[in-house]
Amino acid sequence: MCEVRQPSAPPFNAPAARRLRAALGMGPEHVAYGMRASYGLPYVTPDLVIAWERGTAAPSHPELTALAGVLWCSPGELFGRPQTLREHRVARAVAPEDVARAVGMDVRSYLRMEESGQWRGNERQSAALAQALDLALPDFVAVTGREAKLAELLHSAVTTRWQAYVRPVRKLAPMDSAVLEEVLQGLYEDYQGHMAATLSWGGGSTSASDSGREFLDRIVENFWNSVEDRTVR
Repeated sequence: MCEVRQPSAPPFNAPAARRLRAALGMGPEHVAYGMRASYGLPYVTPDLVIAWERGTAAPSHPELTALAGVLWCSPGELFGRPQTLREHRVARAVAPEDVARAVGMDVRSYLRMEESGQWRGNERQSAALAQALDLALPDFVAVTGREAKLAELLHSAVTTRWQAYVRPVRKLAPMDSAVLEEVLQGLYEDYQGHMAATLSWGGGSTSASDSGREFLDRIVENFWNSVEDRTVR
């Protein structure tokens, strides 16, 4: 018998839920009653609402949708930063049928990709997905499964010749060529300078290796931070 894989709970922003409830002048008992009466969730109690707000429990997708309805907000306002394709879609309150139609595939195929966490769309479908869910470039790269490849390319760019990686990186993360060149050069110089400084402090090759590894472990984060710094000037 095939086991049905249940979707994981979305990243829940507990402080936001508590803040929204307080702004409406509601107590946990009012929230619980609204979820029971209006959304058919008879098991929701004030204690469960408090547990959500304290971060000791997290609502499921249906519970989060109902909670958003009771608090007069969108599900996205109760999310932490979405990580997966499903979380981005739910955060924007978009039906899977609408996304599937936008990208040109049947809804079952689309939902299988959500459940597996593996996006298999072509370039045209990927572009349509980004538009349908209004994905920022870092989120687009992550949900289409390109982040690991991006990390690999960035690793090579900062440890060898960054100029050779402008085109491959731009293919994964489309952006202005001038910005990308500036970012890659900056990361290369940061990494090489960091390694040289570590050695000059007398830490030896082991310390340099550890420091360099830490930089590389955060290479994707460093990349996006650098892109943001250069595009908001």
